[in-house]
Amino acid sequence: MSTESDGPAVDEAVRTLLLLMPRLVGRAKRLPIPPALQGLDLAPRHLALLAHLEYDGPTSVNELAARLEVAPTTVSLMVSELSRLGVLQRTADPADRRRRIIAIASAYAAPIGEWLSGSASAWERVMRGLHPAERATVITALHAYEAALEQAGDQQQNAQPR
Repeated sequence: MSTESDGPAVDEAVRTLLLLMPRLVGRAKRLPIPPALQGLDLAPRHLALLAHLEYDGPTSVNELAARLEVAPTTVSLMVSELSRLGVLQRTADPADRRRRIIAIASAYAAPIGEWLSGSASAWERVMRGLHPAERATVITALHAYEAALEQAGDQQQNAQPR
């Protein structure tokens, strides 16, 4: 293993992460889905939307879109899909009756909390073992990785003949 003064060299770090990431994703996917959610065909995009509602509370489609960094029409489609399944409910905003507030339906609140708790408790154990600066580094690195993946995908898409 090649190292630099405080840790692995870039090539070794990249190799380690390339081998680690599929295992992380695989383990996260193996977290048990509560029986109440089985058969709903929930995808990772749904999990992100549900996580925002679980941790940040009921909100509007536009606010969810901003948090998820996607178009409001994308969120509206997901909300419609999950509303038809009874997972989400839409209610009028008391401050503006034209605006709809999206919330997790009470029948699904506990199963969704249970589903999210596996990942949340794992992250909590990891983050408690780190100093605040280390936590910030992990979060910054993951955001930067996400952005780099998006940029690489855009470059590959633009390079393809049309």
